[in-house]
Amino acid sequence: MSMKDLLVAALLSVFALSGCQSVKIGPATEQATDERAASAVNEAEVRSIAREAYIYGYPVVEAYKTLYAQAVDQGGPNFKAPFNQIGNTANVFTPNDTAIITPNSDTPYSFVWMDLRAEPLVLTLPPIESKRYYSVQLIDLYTHNFAYLGTRTSGNQGGNYMIVGPDWSGEKPANVKAVIRSESSIAYAIYRTQLFNAKDLRRVRAIQNGYKVRTLSAFLGKPAPAPASPIDWPKPVADATDSLAFFRYLNFMLQFAPTVPSEQDVMARFAKIGVGRGLPFDKNSLSPAIQEAMAGGMADGKSQFVEFKKSQLDTRKLTSGDLFGTREHLKNNYMYRYAAAVLGIFGNSAEEAIYPGYFLDAAGKPLDAAATRYTLHFDKDKLPPADAFWSLTMYDGQSKLLVANPLNRYLINASMLGQLKRDRDGGLTLYVQKDNPGKDKASNWLPAPDGSFYAILRVYLPKQEMLSGQWRQPPMVVAE
Repeated sequence: MSMKDLLVAALLSVFALSGCQSVKIGPATEQATDERAASAVNEAEVRSIAREAYIYGYPVVEAYKTLYAQAVDQGGPNFKAPFNQIGNTANVFTPNDTAIITPNSDTPYSFVWMDLRAEPLVLTLPPIESKRYYSVQLIDLYTHNFAYLGTRTSGNQGGNYMIVGPDWSGEKPANVKAVIRSESSIAYAIYRTQLFNAKDLRRVRAIQNGYKVRTLSAFLGKPAPAPASPIDWPKPVADATDSLAFFRYLNFMLQFAPTVPSEQDVMARFAKIGVGRGLPFDKNSLSPAIQEAMAGGMADGKSQFVEFKKSQLDTRKLTSGDLFGTREHLKNNYMYRYAAAVLGIFGNSAEEAIYPGYFLDAAGKPLDAAATRYTLHFDKDKLPPADAFWSLTMYDGQSKLLVANPLNRYLINASMLGQLKRDRDGGLTLYVQKDNPGKDKASNWLPAPDGSFYAILRVYLPKQEMLSGQWRQPPMVVAE
């Protein structure tokens, strides 16, 4: 083996055995040309692994930001409830809600951040009317939708369901309908309860009051086990996903997510740059060259997503149904998971809902309402095919939040069809623009921001023609 090969092997072993040690790579003094070349090779490897770890970990860190806001930061504006308690949002989302990007304003939410380390939780659902859609989406820390409860999967008759962590073993209680296992010991439950109109809020609140969350011991009326160790939750910094602090939050979150067999090799690669379950990460212990390499890897990951979005999402080669789902559905495609987190974290699996997006107009140009008006036309009998309902929601292109407007209208959905004006041929035309289109068209106006925007078409319980691609979404057209 040559001197250069020996140097490369030695440096790689430093990565592989780093564990809790700080890793410093890069020539500190003038050395032989071969040694400097070996160092440069490894800086390139650092950059490559950092890119991969950034794409892998982005959804995990984004999820942590929501976890912290909703379950830890009790004085914050987006706090919902402590761990293992349910927080109900009695009203729909507005532009003032900033914890989740691309929020859904059709269905008032309920939230439970679940700490499953000490014992399982039992979720109790009340029976509700058959014509109302509702669901409980169960999400692990990887942001996989590992299971669902509700209209599609368990019906509207209610019942008790037990959520367990990755290490739990035991017997299912007789009055529990099913035991559902999470890959991570911290997990998330998002409840969606369909709201028909403003007068329906009282009924939605009554349903939400019937959602119960109890530890298994409380549910069985038995003494509680020893509590899990307390967690010192680090406050997310403003640039948590844009600086090297990202890797510190990723390592912190991975301690609650045991490595699964299909990711053993991935995590071994990440360990070479100090990324892994509960490992400390201190950027100041890294040489400037390695810091630069890791930052470059993050930038490469962002660039890779830009190209992915342009080639796969903007062209509609892929839909939201490809990006959200179980681990088995995603097949460890980390770019899919990354894209899902960027465009609308915690989205539903395709069987539950599909989210065709509008990012470009019919000519392929980015949507911008600063000086352009648009229309969206559905032919007669060609509205989005849904067994539950559909909605079209407007988002600001910069903040990715709902758009404030004089009507306080953030969406148009199936429940509003009776208030919308039909075309002479029975079709439906929506007016998407920043200014009121006039009295004769205002009923069909979806207000846009004074600038870039995008719109998401949500279809709940999509029919087979939508799942198969037989139904095609109409384009957003520049108004004449």
